[in-house]
Amino acid sequence: MPPPLRPWPRPPTTLSPAEPCRWPTGRWGPAGTGRPWCCSTGSSAARATSRRWPRRWCAAAAARQVLMLDARNHGGSPHSPLMTYEAMSLDVQHLLTRLGITKCILLGHSMGGKTAMTLALQRPDLVERLISVDISPVSTTPVSEFSAYISAMKSVKIPDGLPRSAARQLADNQLRPVVQLPQLRQFLLTNLVEVEGRYVWRVNLEAISHHLADIMNFPVFHKPYPGPALFLGGSNSPYISSKDYPEIQRLFPKADVQYIEGAGHIVHQDKFEEFITAVLSFLPPP
Repeated sequence: MPPPLRPWPRPPTTLSPAEPCRWPTGRWGPAGTGRPWCCSTGSSAARATSRRWPRRWCAAAAARQVLMLDARNHGGSPHSPLMTYEAMSLDVQHLLTRLGITKCILLGHSMGGKTAMTLALQRPDLVERLISVDISPVSTTPVSEFSAYISAMKSVKIPDGLPRSAARQLADNQLRPVVQLPQLRQFLLTNLVEVEGRYVWRVNLEAISHHLADIMNFPVFHKPYPGPALFLGGSNSPYISSKDYPEIQRLFPKADVQYIEGAGHIVHQDKFEEFITAVLSFLPPP
């Protein structure tokens, strides 16, 4: 029996807790005259899972530049023992400064949505408009559910040398008893990568499990974000519910809440065309 999958090998210079993450950034489109879009993915996701977004958005609004970000401990970003929304917000602020962007349209899904909200509330001067995809500024799913997903990922065993398709199928079979939704399993399996003939998890499961309570909760804020905001949920998802409306209204008084019919938590995967249309309709002309 092969051992459980190891974490993705990282350079010796992993981040210290106080060090900002230099996010790898996919950039599409010309610099143009419109505000750049800055898009952050959710927990256990990488920007590669959302690479269809910027191509469509650039086609629809050619004067905008679209930036796709991997959060720390995700995708191509460095690993760090610290994983709080305050830290991830600072990561984006450092990135914007490095790229010379003084204001952007900020979109985030799930954990990325909470990071986007945190940044908008901390630095509203940097955010022209905010789009939070299927997440509210409140505590979300019980920690135990996500903890079970992480434990299931840690326990996956794949022999060396398997073809990628066979490795993904084997991992899918091992995750199925715990992660019962096929779409969610496929979402998690985007983190399965081959390194020198061995399959490893690209996401930093240790840091995520250590900070799971921080990720499931949301920081306390008292001053609202004054700009326009869109909360775009899936009609089949519980993550933006009517009981969240008072807190959404308190922190984001100009918020509009919309739902895409038939979509679950991974809205952009379940109903891609409807998702693109809803986002573009919320934005001003470039």
